Amino acid sequence: MNPPPVAQRLAVCTWSLQPADPHDLIAKLRATGIPRVQLALIPLVNHPKVWGDTERLLRENHIEVVSGMVDCVGEDYSTLDSIRITGGIKPDPHWPQNRRNFTAAAALAKKMGLKLVTFHAGFLPHSAKDPAFVTMRQRLDEIADMFMVHNILVGLETGQETAAELANLLNLLNHPNIGVNFDPANMILYDKGDPVEALRVLAPWIRQVHIKDATRTKVPGTWGAEVPVGTGEVDWRKFFSTFRQVIFNVNLAIEREAGNNRVADIRTAREVVERTFNPA
Repeated sequence: MNPPPVAQRLAVCTWSLQPADPHDLIAKLRATGIPRVQLALIPLVNHPKVWGDTERLLRENHIEVVSGMVDCVGEDYSTLDSIRITGGIKPDPHWPQNRRNFTAAAALAKKMGLKLVTFHAGFLPHSAKDPAFVTMRQRLDEIADMFMVHNILVGLETGQETAAELANLLNLLNHPNIGVNFDPANMILYDKGDPVEALRVLAPWIRQVHIKDATRTKVPGTWGAEVPVGTGEVDWRKFFSTFRQVIFNVNLAIEREAGNNRVADIRTAREVVERTFNPA
């Protein structure tokens, strides 16, 4: 079975558009020219008066939801050190609320008929001997199980670990419902290796790809910079050449989390993908 054309794989991460409400989201999506989304689920859970009609409005406007996303409580992305401490499901003070959010998101994703939900797990211990590993494994197993009963896969966002470290962790976890949401820019932002080589290493687990670009930091221990797709250090021709060799039929969700021209930057990303995915 041949995979769909690249235009039918493309989606937009809804949080990238910073929408005020579902109507604003739909208007901005129309401006991007992409009628498919990865939907941030927690606004629908926590603010039903604003976002309660999202599913109906997207359906009525012929916008497909290809996956969901859950963000965690209390995350501080101001520095690499701060997100290492506060990111994902690791912080004990926030686990009860995060657990409730994941439970609610799983029920919502089931209602919407989704097949994939992604999230940042946070800093992942790289050894089973690390005392924090047991806690993280229990929490990841619990989250994966709560989605698996609804036949929904979960994808861990690439971030603070190298591809080899993440692959090692996935082998240690050995949970059939845990995959990867691969973000090539994060490999650069966190200075964790080459995105193309990482793609090869993580290919067996990849369930979705984020289309995002970045430049690597010149000061070790600090963030790189997110930039519009095509202007950073991701070699998109090489990336997609490798993608076509090792991965089949996953969606490509455009994510833009910096800058003040989000719609224009997403349109640019779409053009780069369409131009480089199957070069003439």
